[in-house]
Amino acid sequence: MVRMIVKRVVQAIPMLFAISIVSFLLIQLAPGDPVQAYITPEMGPAEIETIRENMGLNSPLHIQYIRWLKSTLQGDLGYSLVNHRPVGVQIAERLPATLGLMGASLITSMIIGIIIGLVSAANQNKAFDNIATFISYLGISIPSFWFAMMLVYVLSLKLKLLPSIGMRTIGVHTTWDLIKHGIMPTIVLSLQSIATIARYIRSSTISQLKEDYVVVEYASGASKREVLYKYVLKNAILPVITILGMSLPNLVSGAFITESIFGWPGMGQLGITSIFSYDYPLIMAITMFSSLILIIGNLLSDILYGIADPRIKELS
Repeated sequence: MVRMIVKRVVQAIPMLFAISIVSFLLIQLAPGDPVQAYITPEMGPAEIETIRENMGLNSPLHIQYIRWLKSTLQGDLGYSLVNHRPVGVQIAERLPATLGLMGASLITSMIIGIIIGLVSAANQNKAFDNIATFISYLGISIPSFWFAMMLVYVLSLKLKLLPSIGMRTIGVHTTWDLIKHGIMPTIVLSLQSIATIARYIRSSTISQLKEDYVVVEYASGASKREVLYKYVLKNAILPVITILGMSLPNLVSGAFITESIFGWPGMGQLGITSIFSYDYPLIMAITMFSSLILIIGNLLSDILYGIADPRIKELS
């Protein structure tokens, strides 16, 4: 297991390096100019050129990249080109909100997806199974931005059950207020994962129910509920660990859309703002942090799989 972890960490270093190069080139080649945020009608070409020089934008691309890489390796992520605040400080302020939303979505996805998958498998081809299968296909197919806007329209504007924007109500600092603000973003971010997990659990459970050990347990007098939750679930849940690792890219990319629609003050919203303002240092930092989260998430997925399945541990 230790050898596998070390191997994954070593593999992550060139991966992050390659991601940084591709991201830097894409950002530089994208249309737009961060200098536009500083230009006023009274400025002449000489003043504009001075601003560009002070921002380091006149240097060749490879010099700019080397300068950025050297500062990053020293722990200095630079300063925002728009608000002149340290990039690291801004990410540190926003990271807890994003991790909290992603964590809530993962937990929600696992609990609801596993329950729906087990019940569907236990009632194969019956009414509940058919309805759950249809809803799962919808959950996989529905665009998250459309679903988010529908939730805001129905639950906030029409029924007035939940707040439509932000993380907290101004002047209110209760846990319940935070939960109310997080319900809709969590539902939107976890919908696709719930549908995927439910489908995998259903398929895996149906396969496990045909195994000999299930017949033996029934013959021993075990109830259907006991067989499902005590024996079958333990074997059927293994694919979910892999699915959770695979779903992290969707969670990270979905956070950008979800946080923007609901005004959730996380890294996703900060990333969208930085893209529209051509804030290169902030875009690079958020891209690298998102990549790091994915790599760490996949590593944790491998570790959990090794713990759940001793055969993986032996191979490691």
